[in-house]
Amino acid sequence: MKNQQILFNMYRPVFVFVLLLNILTGFQTDVYSQSAKPVMRYTVSMPNPENHYFHVELQCAGGKDETIDFKMPNWMPGYYQMMNYSKMVENFAAKSNTKEIAVNKINENTWRVKVLKNKPFTLSYDVKADKQFVANSFLDATYTYIIPNSLFVYRDENLNTPVSVKIAGVKKGFKIVTGLETISGKEDEFFAPDFDILYDCPVLIGDLEELPSFKVKGIEHRFIGYKLGNFDKVVFMSNLKKVVEAAVAVIGDIPYTQYTFIGIGPGQGGIEHLNNTTVSFDGNGLDNPEAMNTVMNFLAHEYFHHYNVKRIRPLELGPFDYDKGNRTNLLWVSEGLSVYYEYLIVKRAGLTSDQMLFSNFENSINAFENGTGKSYQSLVQASFETWSDGPFGKQGKDANKTISYYEKGPAVGLILDFAIRQATENNKSLDDVMRLLYWQYYKKMQRGFTDAEFQQACEATAGVSLASVFEYVYTTKEIDYNYYLAFAGLRLNEEPNAAGKKYSFKILQPINETQQKALAMWLGE
Repeated sequence: MKNQQILFNMYRPVFVFVLLLNILTGFQTDVYSQSAKPVMRYTVSMPNPENHYFHVELQCAGGKDETIDFKMPNWMPGYYQMMNYSKMVENFAAKSNTKEIAVNKINENTWRVKVLKNKPFTLSYDVKADKQFVANSFLDATYTYIIPNSLFVYRDENLNTPVSVKIAGVKKGFKIVTGLETISGKEDEFFAPDFDILYDCPVLIGDLEELPSFKVKGIEHRFIGYKLGNFDKVVFMSNLKKVVEAAVAVIGDIPYTQYTFIGIGPGQGGIEHLNNTTVSFDGNGLDNPEAMNTVMNFLAHEYFHHYNVKRIRPLELGPFDYDKGNRTNLLWVSEGLSVYYEYLIVKRAGLTSDQMLFSNFENSINAFENGTGKSYQSLVQASFETWSDGPFGKQGKDANKTISYYEKGPAVGLILDFAIRQATENNKSLDDVMRLLYWQYYKKMQRGFTDAEFQQACEATAGVSLASVFEYVYTTKEIDYNYYLAFAGLRLNEEPNAAGKKYSFKILQPINETQQKALAMWLGE
C-alpha cells in the first residue's frame, strides 16, 4: 500500500492450493466445481444507498456446536492499521427458519450465536459505509466500493472453507468489477475458495468506464474505474503498458491470468491485491508531465506489490490474523523497496528522464535525512511499530522520534543495489535478489522469508558479506551514500537550506568506463 497509494498468502493445505491455482489460471476442474461448495453464503443488498448502509445476510449450514462465534476483521492486509470495522456494524441478528435465536456480543468484534445443532440459520446485519478511503467500504446512490473485510464476518474454524457472495439489487446499467470469480456465469454472484481470497478481492460497482486493455506476454491487463476524468487515455494506457512490461522484466514471470487496475474515484491511497489493485484516481490534469510521472510512479508501486509482498513476502504475513494483525520487521522490504522499484520501473519504461529519477530519490532522501527521527528509530523498528506509529511515523509531539519506511526504505534500497553491483562487477543487482526470493520462497518453498533469509539472499547474490549495509537497516547509523554511489559515477551533494540540508544527485566528472557502464545499467539504458 502507498499513500497516493489471488496468492497464497496463507499457504493452506495442498487441496486448497490446487483449487486456488485452478481459479487463478481459469481452469475450473470437476473437483473445484462439484466438491468446493460454499459453506457460507452471503447476500449483500443496498435498499437505500443514499443512507450509506449495506444490508448483509449470511446463510450457514449449521454444525455440531450449540454456540458459534462470528468475528468482523479488525484490519485488511496491505493497510497495516487497526480499522476496527466492527464499529460500523448495526442490528446484528440471527434466525433459524423464522424463529429469532439469541445473539450476544462478547467483545468489540465478536458475536456469539446460540444455534440448534445441525440446523441451518441466517445472520443479518447492517454496515454503515460513509467514509471515502481505499481501506473503507463506501456506498451512496452513485457508486459502491466494497472492502470485504469490512462487510463479511468469519469464523476462525471456517477460514479455509469456500464462500459465495451475491450482490443483490444492482442498479440497471451499473457494472461490477472484482478479482473474485463469478459463479456459473452469473454477473452478480461470486465465489472464493477461502476467506483469504475473499478478503483479497474488493468490489467496485457503478457507472464504470473501461479503457482499452493491453496484453503483456499474452496476458490481458485492464483499467476500469469510476469518474476517471478527462485525459489522453490512449497515451495513458500506452504508458501503463510500458510500466507493466518493465516490472515484469524484473521478475520474468506473470503469475495471474488477468490483471485489473481498479480506479475507485475519490478516497485517497491504493492497496495491492493478487490480480488487481484498487487506487484512488482522477485523470484530470495528466497532460502535465510531472502529474503523469506521479501517477505512473503510484501505479508502478501498486502493481509491483503483486510480486513484492503478495508473493515475495515476509514470513509473518501469512497466515493472516484478522483479529490481532501481523507484525513484521520487513515492511521496509515490502513497502520501501517497492518505492525504490517504482522509481526504477518508470525510468526503465522510458517514461521519465535521468533528472526526474534523481529528483524522485532526492525527495525520499531529503524527507528522511531532514527528520530528527533518524537518530531514534531504525528501519526494522519502523516496520514493526507501524501498527501504532502509522506508515509515515508518529504525528504530533512524538513525530520527531520516528521515521517512515517509505522514505528510508528506498534510500537503503539504493545503497543495497549499488553494494551488490560493486561486489559483482556489475554482473548482479537487487533485481537478482528479488528473482531469487520469488523463485525460491514463493514458487519452490511456497512460504515467506525471514529477516535472516532476506540478508542471506542478498549476500548470496553479492558473493560477499553485506553486514555494513544491513547496519543501516538494524541501527540508526548515518548512511554513507557516496561510498556506494561512486561506483556508478554519482555523488549526493548537500547544502544548507531552511529545512536543514538539501541533498541532490550529481554525476561526477569525469567518470571512467566502469562507472559509465554501471550507471547506464542501473538507469536501464
